[in-house]
Amino acid sequence: MPVVFPGLEPQTYRRHALHDHARHWPETNCYVDLWIELLSASGHDPTAVMGFTLAQDFEGDQFTFFKMPAADLARLYGVEVLELSIFDRLESHVVEQVSRGRLPLVEVDAYFLPDTRGVTYRTEHSKTTIGVNRIDPAARVLGYFHNAGYFALEGEDYDAVLRPETSGGLPLFPYVEFVKFGAAAPSRDLLGDARALFEHHLARRPTGNPLKAWRAAFDAHAADLATRPPCYFHAYAFNTLRQVGANFELLASHLAWLAERGEAGLAGPRAAAAGIAETAKAMQFKLARAMARKSFDGLGPLIDTMARSHDELFGLIGERSAGERSAAA
Repeated sequence: MPVVFPGLEPQTYRRHALHDHARHWPETNCYVDLWIELLSASGHDPTAVMGFTLAQDFEGDQFTFFKMPAADLARLYGVEVLELSIFDRLESHVVEQVSRGRLPLVEVDAYFLPDTRGVTYRTEHSKTTIGVNRIDPAARVLGYFHNAGYFALEGEDYDAVLRPETSGGLPLFPYVEFVKFGAAAPSRDLLGDARALFEHHLARRPTGNPLKAWRAAFDAHAADLATRPPCYFHAYAFNTLRQVGANFELLASHLAWLAERGEAGLAGPRAAAAGIAETAKAMQFKLARAMARKSFDGLGPLIDTMARSHDELFGLIGERSAGERSAAA
């Protein structure tokens, strides 16, 4: 049976600490969550790569759907992410890559993923990405990473995900990537490379405060939300509050990781990033109630609070960087 990481079982799998249920945002988005668990399963610490969260922006209708850059993954962990061309049966391609020790990242319909039971499983069609770790075509069983864990599916779900040509699925090939572990040597100076990437992403951060940009757009958003059914809350909150809240909670964890390794002057920025995450979580609860009442008063000031924390965060980081440059001169 082809497998990338032997010995993993859904019943005994332990999620990484970045997915601890005690966090404000124990799940972020399907791609980042997937990579957290993939890196952990391969023996790497995913907290080291989170400097890219510095560059999140407000895109007008949503916050950036943040992802680990492939170049950062290659530099820190020696892994390579490539697109897999699907020109034959999806199942055959997946078997080939898993047999080679490469982990396919397959875009699938969450309707057929048992781990989404109670959310989308067999109730709602939703695009997501899974990482295929183990495949048994004869038994029609698949072991896969998804969101914050490791799971298995079988039977009709297996056919729908990997044999769409026989299960009535759409005739379009899905988007698939595959991960080459050990494509290059991992960083010999993980802290040094993480610091360099931190400065790289700091330099490409938005020129303005993205929370202030959202505040300027929120009244129009609220007017639109008032015309929507209550269930629309989930889509809007995922693309705004969860993305910004989870992004900055991961940044807070990255700052803590740097501080634990001797980097000074990060307590203030870490607290400011954590404050954005906490306020975003509080606003999500309030937004759910506002959708039910069709009254959105009192939400704008919460965005103002996050905007002030954002200014504080980058102000403190800027002062720290200036101090380091001055000391080095």
